[in-house]
Amino acid sequence: MKKNIIATLTVGALLTLSLSAGPLHAAPSKFTDIQGIPGADKIESLHQNGLIKGVSDNLFKPEEQLSTAQGVQLIVDGLDLNLNAIRFIKMPVPSDYFSAVKDGVWYSDAFIRAQYNSIKLPQNIDPSKPLTREQYTLFLMQAIEAKGGLPMIKIQPVDIADENELTPEYQGAVQRSLVLKISALDAEGQFHPKQTITRAEAAVMMYNAMEHMKSFFTPQIPETPEK
Repeated sequence: MKKNIIATLTVGALLTLSLSAGPLHAAPSKFTDIQGIPGADKIESLHQNGLIKGVSDNLFKPEEQLSTAQGVQLIVDGLDLNLNAIRFIKMPVPSDYFSAVKDGVWYSDAFIRAQYNSIKLPQNIDPSKPLTREQYTLFLMQAIEAKGGLPMIKIQPVDIADENELTPEYQGAVQRSLVLKISALDAEGQFHPKQTITRAEAAVMMYNAMEHMKSFFTPQIPETPEK
């Protein structure tokens, strides 16, 4: 990272967390296509609070694949990863770090914020490629740990029926996400790490991550007042 010298680069006007590019409507209608989807209440809560948007006023397309660009945008906006405290000689652009991430498009700022907030994105990452469940989980857990400075905890590993399908370097992040109840196994105890994550699954995990961060930083009020 370059030394702090000249101008503070601020993230513009609170970019809205979205799973697709475009402005957010001020008073969102309820999604009509998420009934029966696991975590539908969480998705709608994020929507009504202006944290996610659909492909139209009332359609979310929950089963559609989540692209890498959408996933990175979702993570950095959902956890408010910003550049507010960093001063740059030159305003960074994605092409300074990534071979396939374009400058000056709707997702460019998200990749810069990820880069400077300890999300370890590969240099050759492809924004248009769908994210797998294990990839999204790794990036989300890196963001949580960077944002919160959470203490290292000793965890009791969860039994994952398809653990042999996990990429080894993703295994720790997946285990931590399960222990913290940010992600979950299916009824057969499988994680499906190589399966493309859907918009609905990603939104639910983001909701769980935000709730975890909220509970972690909420001061505990003693039952009896101090004298």
